[in-house]
Amino acid sequence: MEIVHRGYDTIPVMDQGPRAVSWEAPEHNHTEKGGDWFFAFTIIFIAIVLAAILLGNTLFALLMAVAGLTLAISVSKRPAVVPFAVTVRGIRVDDELFPFSTLEAYYIDEEGPRGPQLIVRSNRRFMPLLILPLPPDYIDDVEDILRDRLPEEHLEESLFIKVLEIFGF
Repeated sequence: MEIVHRGYDTIPVMDQGPRAVSWEAPEHNHTEKGGDWFFAFTIIFIAIVLAAILLGNTLFALLMAVAGLTLAISVSKRPAVVPFAVTVRGIRVDDELFPFSTLEAYYIDEEGPRGPQLIVRSNRRFMPLLILPLPPDYIDDVEDILRDRLPEEHLEESLFIKVLEIFGF
């Protein structure tokens, strides 16, 4: 911020950087799954359920059957288009605002296999990383907003997330 002096008045002048950047993107990377994928998935879950029954653990067998059915339905749906925004108040994902006071660091991964993405570490226990797809045209504007509010650190997706994406989840 620079100060402009006019006579006896001192007027602060805010920098002219962007105050908000918003865009829309699918909530996750979706890969089409063919009949072979669902056939293999079904065989694996049937084997797990049968093994649980043979070992006398019917509750686990029931849990795995429900989990397999739920997962199959979930992966067959197309992802919803979600609005994202980086503002001077925080980061907004859909209708939820993550104020900068709850965020610890950010990293813009321009070399990601699915394109550029904004990775933000929060202080939340159950959702420590926010991973947002970032349009290439908005990288500089987003970095201008975040640079003064959060430290930049090298952050990466967890290995578990990368493995799930390899298998098409």
